[in-house]
Amino acid sequence: MNLKDWIGRTQRVSDVLTATPYAALCATLDRPAPRPPVGTPLPALWHWLYFLPLCPQSELGPDGHAQRGDFLPPVALPRRMWAGSQFQFYQPLCIGDALTRVSTIDDISEKSGRSGPLVFVRVRHEIKRGGESDCALREFHDIVYRPAARPDDVASPPLAAPLSAAWEKKWAPDDVLLFRYSALTFNGHRIHYDRRYVTAVEGYPGLVVHGPLIATLLLDLLRHQLPDAQVLRFEFRAVRPSFDINPFFVCGEPQADGKTIHLWAKDHQGWLTMQATAVIY
Repeated sequence: MNLKDWIGRTQRVSDVLTATPYAALCATLDRPAPRPPVGTPLPALWHWLYFLPLCPQSELGPDGHAQRGDFLPPVALPRRMWAGSQFQFYQPLCIGDALTRVSTIDDISEKSGRSGPLVFVRVRHEIKRGGESDCALREFHDIVYRPAARPDDVASPPLAAPLSAAWEKKWAPDDVLLFRYSALTFNGHRIHYDRRYVTAVEGYPGLVVHGPLIATLLLDLLRHQLPDAQVLRFEFRAVRPSFDINPFFVCGEPQADGKTIHLWAKDHQGWLTMQATAVIY
């Protein structure tokens, strides 16, 4: 089976931006959580609370994800991770909006890494308001598939995070936080809530903190520091997993042009776990 046959495959999902997921994420992040009125702009990346993957229970794979071969290609490698994303924000999304998201398999590539073969799948998401032809948000989502963990695997050498930051916030993740974010995004991936599975099957030392959650916290840091800024573009790349057994830090450093913000996450040892760039106006 040629995986590249999946390039160009599309999926269309419609949703309405209702108030409760917005308020629920506020509560999860330990913020006041009144349900916002219609017309309230959605913070950047909070669209992940909508267009949820409503896969029937009987069609889930052993890792809790939907079985492959429908929209996503039937990659044989067992471990799946969110490698990164790139965003262009054209128009604000607001509570009450009726939206359609069209997802397209944009590219599939196979490479070789330290632990063996890797498959990268890039999905393009375009979100539009009902009846409008212009795109309000465009996202490229990069997924990487990897072999199962082996005792003789050689880990990639860690990268040191920048030593100083203009902004920094500490987060202490636990299994309740990760469960609530999984529930809000209807993410069944067991690495985020099933400790026996993640340690015994996938070989990680603890529950994996969601990459999208860390990316959301990076932009949440920017929003807290620059509340009037509007995000025009954003991109992030996962560098190293974070686990619920230790705290992690989200950091930011505005650049000299006044529009570019360097953002990153680091673990408790100072190793870089995510790097990102935001462009604001």
